[in-house]
Amino acid sequence: MGAEPDECVPEQPVRGRRVDWREWAPLTLITLAALLGGGLWVAGLRTAAQLVWAAVTLVALVPAMWATLRQLWRRQFGVDVIAVLALVGTLLVREYLAGAVIAVMVGTGQALEGYAQRRASRDLRALLERAPRQARRRTPDGAIEVVPLDQVATGDQLVVGPGDVVPVDGTVEKAATLDESVVTGESQLVTRAAGEQVASGVVNADAGFGLRATKNAAESTYAGIVRLAEEATAHKAPMVRLADRYAAAFVPFTLLLAGTAWLLTGQFLRAVAVLVVATPCPLLLATPIAIVSGLSRVARRGVLVRDGGSLELLGRARTVLMDKTGTLTAGRPRATETVVAPGGDRDDVLRLAASVEQLSTHVLAAALVRQANERGLRLVEPTDVTEEPGRGVTGRVDGRLVRVGQLAGEAPEWAQRVRERAELAGHSTVWVSDDRGPLGAILLEDPVRPDARRTVRRLREAGLSRLIMVTGDRPRTARQVAQTVGVDDVIAQCSPQEKIDRVREESARAITVMVGDGVNDAPALAEAHVGVAMGATGATASADVADAVLTVDRLDRLADAVEIARYARRIAVQSATVGMGLAVVAMVAAAGGLPPVAGAFLQEGIDVLVIANALRALRGGLRRRKVSPETRELLDRYAGQHAGVRDVLARLRDTADLVATRPDAPECVPALRGVHRRLVDEVLPHEAAEEQRLYPALADPLGSDEATSTMSRGHVEISRLVDRIGGHLAQHPDGRLRPDEVPDLLAVLYGLDAVLRLHLLQEEEDYFSLNPADTPQQ
Repeated sequence: MGAEPDECVPEQPVRGRRVDWREWAPLTLITLAALLGGGLWVAGLRTAAQLVWAAVTLVALVPAMWATLRQLWRRQFGVDVIAVLALVGTLLVREYLAGAVIAVMVGTGQALEGYAQRRASRDLRALLERAPRQARRRTPDGAIEVVPLDQVATGDQLVVGPGDVVPVDGTVEKAATLDESVVTGESQLVTRAAGEQVASGVVNADAGFGLRATKNAAESTYAGIVRLAEEATAHKAPMVRLADRYAAAFVPFTLLLAGTAWLLTGQFLRAVAVLVVATPCPLLLATPIAIVSGLSRVARRGVLVRDGGSLELLGRARTVLMDKTGTLTAGRPRATETVVAPGGDRDDVLRLAASVEQLSTHVLAAALVRQANERGLRLVEPTDVTEEPGRGVTGRVDGRLVRVGQLAGEAPEWAQRVRERAELAGHSTVWVSDDRGPLGAILLEDPVRPDARRTVRRLREAGLSRLIMVTGDRPRTARQVAQTVGVDDVIAQCSPQEKIDRVREESARAITVMVGDGVNDAPALAEAHVGVAMGATGATASADVADAVLTVDRLDRLADAVEIARYARRIAVQSATVGMGLAVVAMVAAAGGLPPVAGAFLQEGIDVLVIANALRALRGGLRRRKVSPETRELLDRYAGQHAGVRDVLARLRDTADLVATRPDAPECVPALRGVHRRLVDEVLPHEAAEEQRLYPALADPLGSDEATSTMSRGHVEISRLVDRIGGHLAQHPDGRLRPDEVPDLLAVLYGLDAVLRLHLLQEEEDYFSLNPADTPQQ
């Protein structure tokens, strides 16, 4: 597939920077001096012109020779030695004009390389410049004080004013509109509801709001990004690793050809001419320009790579190992279903559990509270709360003793069925009980990231031939996730040491990337050729040892980084090989008698060609198609409606279970009528609107109208099954089900449940993941 000129997410513009004349002063002075020599030559003052050109050559030779000697002292051998030999040679044979041309060429190269590095690292510098240094903290008496950032502690109540940078990671106390572009690369404003987590470094784009700090400054997201940005500033040594590998063959060949020309002709001038045209600006310039351009682009996509060497390795990678939790999955549990005892109320069970769990710091507690808030349930403050690690939380809600956690005592029949269902599905179970026994169970899962499957496909398209998932989870759960995302192999119940051993094993076969987010992933990240940390949600230890960090909580940015890295490396290799090929042709011509001056101008033309080609790395290389703002708005809208559809799904599953276990119960038909009404009033209008508005809008991003045809067929099947439920209900004015129709009704109910769940997942993986501003929760 060819590269698309338009990328899905526009790279963020960076404010223009005024040119500092001091950065270009050396090149300007050398160029003016060379031109002055030319003017003196035209005026007939040839001796003066020669002296000026000789001075220009010396001015370029001294720093070049000093840099080369320092490299040799460090036992580094690069292509700079040819430029030094060419400058020395022109002085020895008194070809001062050729020396001046080389001096201008070398000066131009240094200036362009410096410019490329500044351009590549300006996004990283912007991070450093925007780092917050103080915060507004609310005092116990209600006043607001401004304190240095290092004095902010976990639990402090802060105030973030309009336009302020959020100083530390925390939870918002009321809805806030934020510009997260600096951290995530996304240009769209994002609204965070009360209680949601926000990362430090984002900008308040609306009215002020309260923030409760969940981390101190040193542990917060932005501090980690800044630390990495400081390390990721482009240094020359890593940038020219690729060039130095070529130099290992190019420099000896050049010296051999120059020596042969001198030996066969007896003219030292021929050897100098060969050195002049061999001055390796294609290696000195094109390679680092392409690589640092790649560094800049991946930084704008929300991926910070430490150096050019790591980017180059990422572009050569063939194997990737990915941790499951927090990498292929969301990394935080989500309440997927609430099952209640016969005659119980689902919302009441969830409300009781979330109310008790409000004071708990357990990760499952946060999932319950989040689910209750999403459903709009009114939570009350619990009393007499006690927590027993590993067992659960107990407290009183409205005077009623509620226990949330493990199930105590013998489980009733309905609870045993719930336990079996959770085991088969790989879900965690939180039981809600009172003095009389279990009231219900809340099933939790760590959902697969909506963009995980698409990211795996894109990684394959980018050239990664072996994708492996490693996890400490159970084999059944691990296999389910592996099948969902489409990896080649899965290693379950894997200890940190086994992860390290597997990384070593794969690294011995091919360039290997390891992706993880937890503290236990840090050793494996350090062992891989390229370690990639999910920095937006991951542990500091992982980010500290990684070669690259995803600053946005989106796995698809890894695919972006791989594609950009491969493209930048391909441009660098292309520029270097074409430039060297043309240089070899010019060297043969110089050995045959081409004058050094003509060779110098010829080499200058070659340099311009390869540098222009290297600058192509600033754009292109991504296979993603452009998604218009209008289509993004539609994706946002319909993704937001999926939560309501899933609530209907939960009611549908409960009703199916009721029909399966107690078809003669008096509440059976009313439950059927209630769920059918919601299917008709909520689900079918949602599906029809997607068919009429969203799917046609996706034709361009997906490449064809046929791309959504199978999903349209899913809409037809959903509507057919809903109509069959209505047909059954029309036959029961007396409110009773006949035994002979129960099997067909169950087939319809469970079939609709399966079709609709699969349909939602497919939309989120294939369509909603196209919108970088949206990461729908399953």
